[in-house]
Amino acid sequence: MASRGRRATTRSIGALAGAAALTLLGAHAPAWAAAPDGGRGSSSTATPIKHVVVLFDENVSFDHYFATYPKAANSDGTKFTASKNTPKDVDNLRTAGLLTKNPNQYAPKRLTPSQAMTCDQNHAYGPEQYAYNGGKNDQFVQNTDSGKCSGTLFGEPGLVMDYYDGNTVTGLWNYAQHYSMNDRSYSSVYGPSTPGALNLISGQTHGVVSMDPASGTENPKQTATPDSYTVQSPDAKGVGTVVNDPDPAYDDCAGKDHTSKNALASMQDRNIGDVLNSKKITWGWFQGGFRPSTAWDGKQGDYAKCDTTHTNVGGAAAVDYSPHHSPFQYYKSTSNPHHLPPKNVDEIGHNGQANHNYDLTDFDAALKAGKLPAVSFVKAPEYQDGHAGYSDPIDEQHFLVQQINALQKSPQWKSTAVVIAYDDSDGWYDHAYAKPRNGSKDTSTGSNGKATDSPACQAGPAAVGGYADRCGPGTRQPLLVVSPYSKVNKIDHTRTDQSSIIRFIEDNWHTGRVGDHSFDAAAGSLAGMFDFRHPNNRQVLLNTDGSVKSVGPIRPVKAVATSITPGPAMQNTAETTDASFPAVPVGIAAGALLAAGATGTYLTLRRRERRTA
Repeated sequence: MASRGRRATTRSIGALAGAAALTLLGAHAPAWAAAPDGGRGSSSTATPIKHVVVLFDENVSFDHYFATYPKAANSDGTKFTASKNTPKDVDNLRTAGLLTKNPNQYAPKRLTPSQAMTCDQNHAYGPEQYAYNGGKNDQFVQNTDSGKCSGTLFGEPGLVMDYYDGNTVTGLWNYAQHYSMNDRSYSSVYGPSTPGALNLISGQTHGVVSMDPASGTENPKQTATPDSYTVQSPDAKGVGTVVNDPDPAYDDCAGKDHTSKNALASMQDRNIGDVLNSKKITWGWFQGGFRPSTAWDGKQGDYAKCDTTHTNVGGAAAVDYSPHHSPFQYYKSTSNPHHLPPKNVDEIGHNGQANHNYDLTDFDAALKAGKLPAVSFVKAPEYQDGHAGYSDPIDEQHFLVQQINALQKSPQWKSTAVVIAYDDSDGWYDHAYAKPRNGSKDTSTGSNGKATDSPACQAGPAAVGGYADRCGPGTRQPLLVVSPYSKVNKIDHTRTDQSSIIRFIEDNWHTGRVGDHSFDAAAGSLAGMFDFRHPNNRQVLLNTDGSVKSVGPIRPVKAVATSITPGPAMQNTAETTDASFPAVPVGIAAGALLAAGATGTYLTLRRRERRTA
């Protein structure tokens, strides 16, 4: 029998294994690192994880969903009972004693499942800074509260302070019970959706130039001044930072199908897609509504349209596809302007006419076929992305459960890590303030009539690279890892941000960093959420209401032959031919083929232009 000292040493080594696995292992790589990524990529991995799937949702602060975790009221909705082994050191409103004694104008209130549809809060770059008031965290109602809600959306005075519990967001609470959650994960910078999405894929919001939506001409090449909404703090060449939600330059569906006169945003430099391409590692961005409702006709100056809609639990229709939620479309190198589909399932994740940007149906096809890319970013259609105003936690839960159940029942599950993350907090109250690590001294007048950067951001450390308007970390959001290699019922307290996700990808596939002062270089590690020495080997399937359907060992699943789901323009063709797209020339010929006989019936909704979403 091993001595007590030897057993303690063994446990210590095991505890360090997760962190060590994320380093560049070199000659000391374990056996799992020698195997390539199942034929879908050319590089070995530093951990047993061969597939990372990022489910990237919208506009939720940590306290908005986990304020009382793991204690739910159980007075309505889906019942939740926590495990006795649930860690007690979660940092939320309950443990901080802020549910009743709160420094804000209103105390937080529990929202019921019947109040799932609420109005949107103010989540602009400047107002979020001022809400935290330099760490006093007492100015949310004055700065980010939505005020009076319109229509059938629920609202009340001080709504920005309110929260849901495990009777509404039951699925997320159950994933936290069976896998790992981080309670110190923040936006890389303050602000709305587009900065959050850009930080997810590049750790960088600087490097934007404005583009004319009609001509496709970059404004720095003209005499015109860059659009102030699109480019903040431009330099002499018109290059600045994204702090708002301009639409992407390389997207037919941007700017109301290019009918809006608002400038579009073109990002320079690299993102994680470029990095993965350089190493021949497969990847893809999959988004609801990406397959166009009207295909591009192949003519110069014409555009595809993305007007398909779905109805949320409140009975309101929302357009599925949001251009400014599609970050790879801001970069010419990683864009699919005409929303062309992959030719077949085998092309998904590889270079091809879709250029790594796909519809959600393509993700489903690749998953069932056992051909999931090494790295997948998955975005729900708007009605299911969790964004207040047009989505809600119930529709969001339906999406998360559907995707994670499918992943757990797929051939790839044994080597997969699912990361659930968010683009921003929507301005919802959260008591956890992160002192700026990267400051900014923008004194121009912001949307709230005050200096764009708050005193706390102006007093922060010098801006990395000298790039203004990247004050962060910003607001705190939920972050969960669901994987056979997740620690079970673990709350990790490592300081992370959105770029921590691409840092994990970079380290796992040995790619190197994005560069140009990307936040990935200093991002906190996700290692504390994993145990690579002792996999949990769990398959936890949930019901649509978030309750646990079954818990058991991982069952082997065989891949099945699948084909991509054609868009509306291909419905007639698909009836008489193989459902996979024929091998047609890339470009205009492919666009013309897609446009042939385009019909299809869709519910239409006037596409609204949102300045902060």
